[in-house]
Amino acid sequence: MALGEALPGLELVGQEVVPLPRLRAGTLFGTGKIDELRDRFKAHEVELVLIDGPVTPVQQRNLEKEWKVKILDRTGLILEIFSDRAATREGVLQVELAALSYQRTRLVRAWTHLERQRGGLGFVGGPGETQIEADRRAIDERINKIKTQLDKTVKTRELHRAARAKVPYPIVALVGYTNAGKSTLFNRLTGADVMVKDMLFATLDPTMRSVTLPDGVDVILSDTVGFISDLPTQLVAAFRATLEEVLSADLICHVRDISHPETDAQAADVARILDDLGVRTEVPVLEVWNKLDRLSPADLESRTNMADRDEAIFVTSALTGAGMDGLLAAISDAVTEAVISEELALGFDAGRERAWLFEQDVVDGEEATEAGFALSVSWTAKQKAQFEKAFGRI
Repeated sequence: MALGEALPGLELVGQEVVPLPRLRAGTLFGTGKIDELRDRFKAHEVELVLIDGPVTPVQQRNLEKEWKVKILDRTGLILEIFSDRAATREGVLQVELAALSYQRTRLVRAWTHLERQRGGLGFVGGPGETQIEADRRAIDERINKIKTQLDKTVKTRELHRAARAKVPYPIVALVGYTNAGKSTLFNRLTGADVMVKDMLFATLDPTMRSVTLPDGVDVILSDTVGFISDLPTQLVAAFRATLEEVLSADLICHVRDISHPETDAQAADVARILDDLGVRTEVPVLEVWNKLDRLSPADLESRTNMADRDEAIFVTSALTGAGMDGLLAAISDAVTEAVISEELALGFDAGRERAWLFEQDVVDGEEATEAGFALSVSWTAKQKAQFEKAFGRI
């Protein structure tokens, strides 16, 4: 129901759980249930039926013929929502790529009136096959063009990431199930104006802002697309790029709607998707139990007691600001690395290395020597690793 409510312009008249003791290959449901639902759809003048699960092209064609309505399965509905929400150029391309991949498998629907014409002469297919193949070629050509355009956006993002690497701000990524309150938290921490609505997939395009924490530590905060159970395969692949910042994050804040009755199942889905994305296991994770303002007094006391037993869990309300001080302090502690003081000897020919050290503002002192320069530096392990990656081991 929540997925349907997330698509603007729909008036939802009801929902029903339909037990399926046996899946029918051609119609999904049995004939009795099909007849029963047909009468109910007709009585309510239903024009669109949403099925929360996968529906094959043949099943969709047959059900639409029986019920005289348009049908969207879970994948189709999520694609529609994503298409409505995508705002950036990359987001639009990602959605179109996923939609084309989905449509490519369903070309049979549009050409069922030509099914009787598939004979031909053996070496040339009938008109139905010819039309489907022509459509498939057109889709493939468009997919290739989109992939080329996306490659360019990926290179642009890599340039932006390289620029950020020169300013060694830690990246803090907000992840979580859709509608967990990530954008509300993002806005509260950054003062930004990211769209916030009580609906699924309110945020699709990645948003990043620099934030100075109360103790003076600078970080880059990243708001990401919300996760959902059974995310369509096409979208996992298509939106991987929007989650790249998570892959390079120094800290992950897993935002949970702690008031949701299925919050534990949602958390398990998020953990599984992070594993599928290949997020490094050594990246620290803080759990943000959000929306405490929606808890009853008894539930609030229970959740607070549970969180107090785990130093990586924080009970908050991004809406009211409750619990923010403790969360910000934990974020600062997690991203503040120990500073190492070392002495470096560079030759006169190491101009690039010396310039890099001064750009990073890690040089405490410098003296000229007969062979070059002796530098006293104070840097983090991350900065030292970046130096060695760029110029070789010290």
